[in-house]
Amino acid sequence: MLRFVLEELSDFEDYAGYQKLRDLLTFSNDERSRIRLSDVRLSPDGRHIHVLLRQPKVCLMTFDKYERHQLALNSKKLDVWFKGGVPIVDVFYLDHLHNKGNGTGAVAVVVFENGKAEFWKFLECKTGWHLLQTSELCNSPQARVVSVCACSSLLVWCEERPASESSPAHSSTGNKLRYCVCRRDFEVEDGAVSLGGLKIILHNNPKFTVISSGDYVHLLPNLKAKPQLCISKFFLTWSPHHDFFTISTTSKNTPIKKLSAKESDFRRLITDCLGYLSALEPLEICSFSPTGCGGLLLLLGTGWLCLLQKDGMLRQVYKLADNFTPQQDTHASLYMYMNTVGLIVGKTLHLIEVNCGRELQKIALKKEGLFYANQAERRTPHLLLETGLFMIVEKDFTVKLLGSSPAEGVNPGALMVEAVFEEACKYYQQRSLSNTQLTVDNLKKGGRFQAPISLASILRNYLISGFGRNETEVLQNGGSEHIAGKEKLMCSLEGELRALVSLEDLKGSLVRGNVKEVEAVCEILVEKEVVRLLSSTELDKEALLYLNSIFSIFPSQAWRAAQAALQLHFNGEGTLSSRAPPDVWKTVLSPCPNSFVSANGQSKLSHSLKGDYNCKIKPAAPTSSALPVFELLCQSVFHFQPSWLPRFLELSQQQQGSAVLGLSLASSSWGLSSGRGGEGRENNVPLYKRALWVLSSLNPDRQQRQDLEVELLLVSGRPNAILQALRILMDKRHWERVTQVAHQFCKQSPLLNKEIFTTLLCEVAQHRELDPYLELLWALCPEDYTITTILNLVLKNLPSHSSCASSPPAPFADPDSSQLTIGQLKPLLRKVLQRETKPSQRYADILHSPSYPPPALPRQPTERARSMSDVNADSAPCSSMDPSFYPETHEQTSPANTNIQGSKAALPADPIGFA
Repeated sequence: MLRFVLEELSDFEDYAGYQKLRDLLTFSNDERSRIRLSDVRLSPDGRHIHVLLRQPKVCLMTFDKYERHQLALNSKKLDVWFKGGVPIVDVFYLDHLHNKGNGTGAVAVVVFENGKAEFWKFLECKTGWHLLQTSELCNSPQARVVSVCACSSLLVWCEERPASESSPAHSSTGNKLRYCVCRRDFEVEDGAVSLGGLKIILHNNPKFTVISSGDYVHLLPNLKAKPQLCISKFFLTWSPHHDFFTISTTSKNTPIKKLSAKESDFRRLITDCLGYLSALEPLEICSFSPTGCGGLLLLLGTGWLCLLQKDGMLRQVYKLADNFTPQQDTHASLYMYMNTVGLIVGKTLHLIEVNCGRELQKIALKKEGLFYANQAERRTPHLLLETGLFMIVEKDFTVKLLGSSPAEGVNPGALMVEAVFEEACKYYQQRSLSNTQLTVDNLKKGGRFQAPISLASILRNYLISGFGRNETEVLQNGGSEHIAGKEKLMCSLEGELRALVSLEDLKGSLVRGNVKEVEAVCEILVEKEVVRLLSSTELDKEALLYLNSIFSIFPSQAWRAAQAALQLHFNGEGTLSSRAPPDVWKTVLSPCPNSFVSANGQSKLSHSLKGDYNCKIKPAAPTSSALPVFELLCQSVFHFQPSWLPRFLELSQQQQGSAVLGLSLASSSWGLSSGRGGEGRENNVPLYKRALWVLSSLNPDRQQRQDLEVELLLVSGRPNAILQALRILMDKRHWERVTQVAHQFCKQSPLLNKEIFTTLLCEVAQHRELDPYLELLWALCPEDYTITTILNLVLKNLPSHSSCASSPPAPFADPDSSQLTIGQLKPLLRKVLQRETKPSQRYADILHSPSYPPPALPRQPTERARSMSDVNADSAPCSSMDPSFYPETHEQTSPANTNIQGSKAALPADPIGFA
């Protein structure tokens, strides 16, 4: 199996002054002498390491790697000790495409806060660094550079300018908008740097951090300062070639606006967006990194790793664990290598596939690290640690382990052959009707069971040939009888034999390997075992106990293995998808085993949802029985990604529905209920009840998990569960969420609509907290509700008179009273009254048809019919009968005799009110 490992490139001993470099990178307890990894820069070829020291002394130190060690003894180092307290802003290298010098070596730029820029070039043949020239970037001597970068052939920086005399000096807004973004063209040719004239890109803007990525420059607000007004709620992207600005924010996937860069006044640039920006939350960007092709990687405070594309689209790539809490001292480093993103948070390294957001691997580091780019190997992640430089490579552990020699004194062939007989002994013993204990010796000597003997012979010969012996040698050792059998069975057994040999070698490597190798092997074993168990057609009690032990002993490895087996992917839009085959989901959604069913036939996982939602759920003791697969996965999801639990339930219900409705999956082999009516059977507990049981068993305090419980109930889509979630929200006084749920689920069925409206109407009669939402609630009134029904519900649910004893006499009410008034019900009553007085149009198309009923087809009269018509001619004609003889039609029915459907009224209906 392929795994990512760290491979050392250098231990710093090949760098001049490596001992000092190690001392700087070794984090001491003294915070004053501790450097930040964000102050370390590496050259594109990895030969130069620059360290910016902020305290106790401000300086720049450079460590170089020479091809010839003799040159390092007399080298000139790029060490700058700042004079006059002028600190350095940044150190970066100019693009080699714009370096037209004939000499070799890269050009480094050191930019100071006062606007001075020094251009240095490293020439190994001339023993080190040489200063090309010194230039002034800013026109004003009082300007202060805060950030700088190089984009194509441009130098772009943000500088702070002193406030002008005309602007108010003490204005808070004026103090924040005293920066400007400038640019200069540059060209390096023949050992000299030529700079163009200064041009202002943006002025009257806040403090920006300028970041170059390809042909684009991103302007991020000052993330360290406290958010003020709207200037810290968005960021800009400037395209020098297309000459436009893009306004974006992390709370929206699409750019807010694209504007021409001809408008350089920041205040005018964002005038049209102020209304929208005022409603946004401030940015919380923990770390960022350019992608090199115009994009920008952003690590947000919510734990989301996002990719800002060059077209302004913001795409969510990966979500860190829910326990991620951004802190000021938390180190984070990220970089994009082609289709792989390297992310370090604290001492954990994540490798993520950028296209699908899948975590390829997680590596634990001993110390914090820093990603950097190597110009020669752009596809490979490179890492700087305090012990040296490393690269992350992919190695095949399976091939390595298969090629390793067996342990001394251990014959893997004999052990595996013995395992075959032990497994066969267990198999035959379970199916034997005799009480006689079956042993391995009986299988070998008795000759009654040929299958294990044949399989052991095949396996023994396979192992012998696998260790380098050919067929001729096998024939010479008496294996001629087996060759024919091997040829017949090898096609079907080749894969199983390889897997068996690989598994045994992995087990042997646990004894021979070091700590890191053991961790990698455990990861492989756990993933293989979890995938094998979830892919099996049927899990017996022993296999289920084994799966539970894996999740208990290796929780994080088992969680990653379950994600791989189910192929789970969180797409960032709030939905979870899976590409696992149906057989895997069959195992996951298997009904509760008999150990979870009590003696009276009731499942221990089921609990009533019809009455009080505070019902107590008693989970089964974990020591007496193993958790089913679904409960086991829900438990793992809750531990590592709690926000995924409702989405996982929704995905499981979709898979269960597709299994029931699919023609190929609707057979009894799935063991799933074909409808809700089948839930009454012993083992068919609804999935949402099983998920709720897991939630209650993991955290007995329901108050802390009610939000998650509400989501589970709503995701289930069951009427009783929806009503239970509604009651929980009503008890928590979340009225806005109550109205959202009501509008969302009232469209499911008329019966559910009636239950929800009745519940909310009874709540309205109790207090006045729902007054802002009455217009939304009245729109949910069922079609068959009458005024009498509404008034009866309101009167029955009014507060008791004892609580209103001190209220003013009717018809006046206290403004602060919770008493319901007729004015609140007036819009609802008017709506229902208009509906009742309006004639029903349900059968209008039938009543107004040209002929009702339709005329019968003409037929030719027979002889018998003619004789009968002669007899009937003597009787009275039908036209002479009294019209009152006919039954009363619908139009002649009196309104007083109309029965109002759905009314359970105790009050008499007023016929005048309906006239």
